[in-house]
Amino acid sequence: MNKNELKEFLDEKVIQYNTLAFIDSDPIQIPHQFSLKEDIEIAGFLTATIAWGNRKMIINNSKRMMELLGNSPYDFIMNHNKTQLERLDSFVHRTFNSDDFKTFVKALQHIYTNHNGLEMAFAKNQQALSMQPAIAEFKKLFFEVKHQQRNTKHFPDPTIGSAAKRINMFLRWMVRQDQKGVDFGIWKSISPASLSCPLDVHSGNVARKLGLLTRKQNDSKALAELDTSLRLLDSNDPVKYDFALFGLGVFEGF
Repeated sequence: MNKNELKEFLDEKVIQYNTLAFIDSDPIQIPHQFSLKEDIEIAGFLTATIAWGNRKMIINNSKRMMELLGNSPYDFIMNHNKTQLERLDSFVHRTFNSDDFKTFVKALQHIYTNHNGLEMAFAKNQQALSMQPAIAEFKKLFFEVKHQQRNTKHFPDPTIGSAAKRINMFLRWMVRQDQKGVDFGIWKSISPASLSCPLDVHSGNVARKLGLLTRKQNDSKALAELDTSLRLLDSNDPVKYDFALFGLGVFEGF
């Protein structure tokens, strides 16, 4: 396919998968349970944090997280006491355990109390064509609270090679607004043009087969290459092609 044919093909796949039906089988269903902006973004952030492994397990454990937070994540983050925090002791998702969960709760409280919330903490270090430096700077702010070294492995750092798939997915959820009902578009201070495609084994393999990516590792360099290719197809909303790449890989076995 030439560039125009590739764009037409991928645009059709975006239309096919960027629908409300997508929500039913995707972790994005968790923040869709809420209406308050802070609840949506906290639910999205915590869900994205554990979004690796079996999708059904991700969804079930994300629901469990919300239940442990009383299904009012923002209120819990800001107003929990020691006894309430101890309720989280039963939680585990793969290597993300209750200590990680409690540290993330405290770190989120720190972000809202001292850094004007998640949106502003990410937005203040954004660049015109990349959120990767902002992700790295956010990690520094996030772990200003007392923590163990093991807690930090659950948040990526693009400056040391991570493709930051889960956080780029979270940013897509919060920033994109195309009236399709999947992504929320509740963060107005970040441009969709700055977003990066969540790069994982599925999107990476499809991107290579389509000639959008040549690097074999799914790392930060591969992400930069994929971003460049997708921005040639749509400079204003390159990350919409996540729907196409993911759908082709997961649902069609492309």
